Amino acid sequence: MIHFNLKKTAFILSAALLSTAVQASGYHFGTQSVNAQGTANAAAAEAADASTIFYNPAGLSKIDNSQISVNANIVFPSIHYEAESAKHFRTGADVSGSTSGKITETTVAPHIYGAYKASDDVTLGLGVYVPFGSATEYEKDSVLRHNINKLGLTTIAIEPVVAWKLNDRHSFGAGIIAQHTSAELRKYADWGIKQKAVAKASGKPDAAIAAAIQADGHADVKGSDWGFGYQLAWMWDINDRARVGVNYRSKVSHTLEGTAEWAADGAAVKQAWDSGAMAALGYVPNEKASVKIVTPESLSVHGMYRATDKTNLFGDVTWTRHSRFNKAELVFENTKKVVNGQSGRTVITPNWRNTYKVAFGGSYQVTEPLQLRAGIAFDKSPVKSAEDRMNSLPDGNRIWFSVGAKYQLGKNHVIDAAYSHIHINDTVYRAGKASGNDVDSRGASSARFKNKADILGLQYTYKFK
Repeated sequence: MIHFNLKKTAFILSAALLSTAVQASGYHFGTQSVNAQGTANAAAAEAADASTIFYNPAGLSKIDNSQISVNANIVFPSIHYEAESAKHFRTGADVSGSTSGKITETTVAPHIYGAYKASDDVTLGLGVYVPFGSATEYEKDSVLRHNINKLGLTTIAIEPVVAWKLNDRHSFGAGIIAQHTSAELRKYADWGIKQKAVAKASGKPDAAIAAAIQADGHADVKGSDWGFGYQLAWMWDINDRARVGVNYRSKVSHTLEGTAEWAADGAAVKQAWDSGAMAALGYVPNEKASVKIVTPESLSVHGMYRATDKTNLFGDVTWTRHSRFNKAELVFENTKKVVNGQSGRTVITPNWRNTYKVAFGGSYQVTEPLQLRAGIAFDKSPVKSAEDRMNSLPDGNRIWFSVGAKYQLGKNHVIDAAYSHIHINDTVYRAGKASGNDVDSRGASSARFKNKADILGLQYTYKFK
């Protein structure tokens, strides 16, 4: 009998991953404002509306009146996989099942921001937004099921902020981030490793071994936690045409706690499960699980230049310390029988690297009410190699292409719309078999992924007069 791999649970429960495919490097969602999306998120220095809370809260001092802004992003992710190889842990026989398919679905991500002009120099704000998110799901019979079968994570941040206008040139902003993360995962375990090894020793063909011993079980894991951080920002109007800003978002520490629900699927282990034999090995119907993680800090430097009375140019460079995710350890309530003794935890070392994103964009005021926007961005992946990549997060470098429009309806109403196509490099996943020292029954496997995404955004802003 063997264990189970929650390597990915450690990741999911560990990474602040929404129910969409990842749209920015690592597990960041990618866009938190439709107005900003129209420039490929290059317009952090613009401070066009209350959504500046996310990009640079000092920008609230540039807003003329109190307002509320409601955003919705419809995400159309497309990640198709084709498994090249998936082997059983001990025998090396091919895992049976589906070898290709799509692992993402369309979803909607909302964001809302409000700003209140307390005085000429002080503006208060509140943002509720999705900073991180991802979801992937394979067929239940996928040959990669012993790696991970389903992953979903939603992170929602609630952030009150204050902006202070020092003078006509300099403004400062600060916020407290309360971040709630919830995650779910499904992972299959091969509990028949020992029996398959015995069968192989008897001389049976490998294919016959795999087919004859149906010993899969699975775990559904759920967890959640609140974590807290902060944001600091500065904005400087160099002159009437040029503006620059700096924004820092802190790390957020999490201890995600939840449950792992185990069940038997294969005919060869159902009797053992029903009799309690699996429980004696540590695999109980329900147990606690937890993991400590730290989500990364980021530093953004951005600028805006009024080229003409109708044309604005934007730029942004953001550095993210993704290297904080170099190790995660998932701890189970019960010690389990594994290949090489006993273990109650799974440790992973994804070895992520720090990343950067570079974005450029612009806007053109066609008429008094209508403005057109466009932008392009390069977003580097934190994954170093195919051996470090996760099958549930087949991340790659990406390029954003965005267009948008803003329309002013009278004095109080503003509508923004945006479309982004995200080109994501095709990626390769390769993993050796598990060590046998942890709760992990994965054999050697590899796969190729074709990735892309499209995002439609709609935003409504109401200005109080």
